[in-house]
Amino acid sequence: MTHTAAALTIFALTYSVIAIGKLPWLRLDRTGAAFVGAVAMVISGAISEDAARDAIDYRTLALLLGMMIVVANLRLSGAFASFARALLLNARSGYGLLAMTVASSGVLAAFFINDVVCLALTPLLIGTCEMLGLDALPFLIALATASNIGSAATITGNPQNMIVAGFAHLHYSRFAVRLAPVAIAGLAIDYLIIAYVYRATLSRARLKNSLDGTRSQRTIPALMIKSSLVAIAALVCFAVGYPTHLVALGAGAILLFTRRLKPQRIFGMVDWTMLLMFAGLFVVVGGLEATGVDRDAIKWLGIDRLANPIMLSVAVTILSNLVSNVPAVLLFRPIFPALGGTEQIALIISAVSTLAGNLTVVGSIANLIVIEQARRHGVSITFSEYLKVGIPVTILTIAIGLAMIEIGL
Repeated sequence: MTHTAAALTIFALTYSVIAIGKLPWLRLDRTGAAFVGAVAMVISGAISEDAARDAIDYRTLALLLGMMIVVANLRLSGAFASFARALLLNARSGYGLLAMTVASSGVLAAFFINDVVCLALTPLLIGTCEMLGLDALPFLIALATASNIGSAATITGNPQNMIVAGFAHLHYSRFAVRLAPVAIAGLAIDYLIIAYVYRATLSRARLKNSLDGTRSQRTIPALMIKSSLVAIAALVCFAVGYPTHLVALGAGAILLFTRRLKPQRIFGMVDWTMLLMFAGLFVVVGGLEATGVDRDAIKWLGIDRLANPIMLSVAVTILSNLVSNVPAVLLFRPIFPALGGTEQIALIISAVSTLAGNLTVVGSIANLIVIEQARRHGVSITFSEYLKVGIPVTILTIAIGLAMIEIGL
């Protein structure tokens, strides 16, 4: 009973900090809370050291680490910016630039983690709008929302997909076949809604000379070719069924063999705090699972009620906006078998947790990255301004996505 009380208290405190973003009066952030919570679970006896070790899904962490190294090389080589600029060059109007923004961010996020895509493309997009004399606001909102939607397409699109694929044992190609159509439909919806909301701004924009006069992004051609080839090879290996975590680690290892970049530069671009937070949350949720409270909650709620696609979608959406999508997905890990353990349930959890990230500015890390970088460049994206797009995009993409998953499209 003592261990159960301790586990529940630690879990509640940890997830409260994650929901708020930090502990009031202290500098303890989400990563710190996950780490402290994990340590407290072990020290209190709520979970044994062996059980804590087993609770950490090393395959997910390995996949994320490997992809971060691959993406770091693509960013440093200038490949991301070059791809985006090649698309933006084809824009001839405000609506055209919006379409290219949605396309470039959505496609890149489908394969290379949406947070990193926003980190790489936000400065480029702001600079482009400044040179063309355009209001950057609609394009930045498009970048954030489209990167979230595009990331739903594949396992490597975002961390929550990796986690769900791990505990549901979903293969890369099967995942993409089921959710890529959802992402494509979502990107179309995203474009149409933003085009309508900002129709006055977009219709006034005239890109006479397109981006021909804009400054080119500095590139490292040899590294760009090497990192692009390795990334493509990794995606092919994912698709044919090789273990994703081993492929990602192998790709990352290959890219460390270089004479052009010091490893410190690459490792400096790896989000170690994210990896630590995930490891901590695995242990915290494992400690909660050890108490059996998840099974009690299912009995109280009723398994048939929670396994209903609509009810499950509502629950995932609410949790994703309370504690963010990754911590929310981890809560479903221990109860996934009780929900039926089917591919359908796994796809709903993955797709909805991702699409729900577009509801508010704090719905996903990608949103916060765009908003913070925009603020540094003098562009303000307010909570209410974002909601004009966030609410309709989230409702429509989840509704259509859920329908497509249910009928097997």
